[in-house]
Amino acid sequence: MEISEILDVLMFAAAVGLLLTGFPVAFTLAGTGLIFAGIGVAFGVFDFAFVSFLPQRIYGTMTNEVLIAVPLFVFMGVMLERSRVAEELLGTMGQLFGPMRGGVGIAVCLVGALLAASTGIVGATVVTMGLLSLPTMLRTGYAPSLAAGTIAASGTLGQIIPPSIVLVILGDQISNAYQESQRLLQEAAWGRGDFSFVPGPPISVGDLFAGALIPGLLLVAAYIAYTAIIAALRPHAAPPVPRDPNSPITVKRIAHALVPPVALIVAVLGSILAGIATPTEAAAMGGIGALLLAGYRLNEDKPLFIYLAVAAVVAILALVATMDLRVSRSAIPDADLVGIYVAAALVGLVVLGIAVSLWRVVQGGILTSVVRSTTQITAMVFTILIGASLFSLVFRGLGGEELVHEALSGLPGGALGAMIAVMAMMFVLGFFLDFLEIVFVVVPLVAPILLVLEMPDGSTMSPVWLGIMMAVNLQTSFLTPPFGFALFYLRGVAPPEVSTTAIYRGIVPFVLIQLLMLVALWYAPAIATWLPTVIYG
Repeated sequence: MEISEILDVLMFAAAVGLLLTGFPVAFTLAGTGLIFAGIGVAFGVFDFAFVSFLPQRIYGTMTNEVLIAVPLFVFMGVMLERSRVAEELLGTMGQLFGPMRGGVGIAVCLVGALLAASTGIVGATVVTMGLLSLPTMLRTGYAPSLAAGTIAASGTLGQIIPPSIVLVILGDQISNAYQESQRLLQEAAWGRGDFSFVPGPPISVGDLFAGALIPGLLLVAAYIAYTAIIAALRPHAAPPVPRDPNSPITVKRIAHALVPPVALIVAVLGSILAGIATPTEAAAMGGIGALLLAGYRLNEDKPLFIYLAVAAVVAILALVATMDLRVSRSAIPDADLVGIYVAAALVGLVVLGIAVSLWRVVQGGILTSVVRSTTQITAMVFTILIGASLFSLVFRGLGGEELVHEALSGLPGGALGAMIAVMAMMFVLGFFLDFLEIVFVVVPLVAPILLVLEMPDGSTMSPVWLGIMMAVNLQTSFLTPPFGFALFYLRGVAPPEVSTTAIYRGIVPFVLIQLLMLVALWYAPAIATWLPTVIYG
């Protein structure tokens, strides 16, 4: 191996080793990159001019419209968590399904799916369900391992069921990787004298949202099926829970718990899949919806302004879907002009509802904590992204891209063999690293190469399929010890009688279910690619 290749390998190993010590991720990646850049300059194998591209990378990140969805989705999730939507959902669904064997476990899976599609924040979901459901499950005789595993696994559904922050970040990386792969394929075609190559259409976050929907729902169904099977085979491990006679289940109560989050899910995800809004625009609408819902929950006796705002949002979506509301046109038909005026009036109602909700959340002491949490999570994500940008610049400046290409293309089995190797590496790294480090460091290095390699049928790999395979694989990183974040969250709220061993034992079947989903996606890629094809063509 050449000196530059040796430095690449040592650089990657040093970064992983430092991350395992618990040193902050962003500073680990940036510091490792700078140190090895200096070593490379000393050996004469690295041009420090590569580092000068970092400001352009940072500017490109800050002006990336797709990534604006990250703070907006975080705000939506934190605001919903503070408005106690999860608590009401768990209480209602637990009462509804409790009398069944395994009913509370099934309720946890369903609530986890609903919270995944509305909040997408693993920590908040696991902690909330651990505080509210775990004591009830243990008190009624649930096996500690089954109860812990169900809660931890259901909490991680927020990483695969859209809209998901992981899918937004991963979608941006896959989109960049796909553009890079198309550039490489075009250069290769031109080098052969073939000027007929036409790059494929760009990949959006919406494609990954559509691709992840069916696998996410299948995972929910698999979790429920596993819980039901355990309840049937081992009734003592998942006994029924009698309903509280002082808290009867009524249609009104069920609707009060289900309708708001479901309506928000339909508005956000539906607008993306229907092509009415981009993921960023839908995230902004989700933030407004979460704020309105919080304002409503804080004072349900005075819902008029909230109702008017919600109705106005629905009417605006209908106008956007049926009329051209652009005002920067030389000639605007009368019908569109009327629609623009109506939309302006409706926006006024939305602003009024937002103002009322803001006043209520300020008075309730919620807004400060929501904004603080949103700022902290967003700053963490983008600081890691900047550190990873410096790391990848130095890695590529040392010739790492060629090294990865040679390593993957030299594996037996071609593209499929390389894909298996990458999936195995990501699964193993998930035991020790967070999904952010894997997405920002590993994906940009391997995804362009995988998308260039030729499949057995002569085609190249579908970027949507690759993205969903990676997303499902990354979901396991939240459950695999010793550094699975869902395990940490649950350990922090679980009572002393639930041992760490019981938690680890409980998540094993759910990790196996996730791996089975990977196998299903491997043999039936249409699970991930069919819906995006139907929606976007």
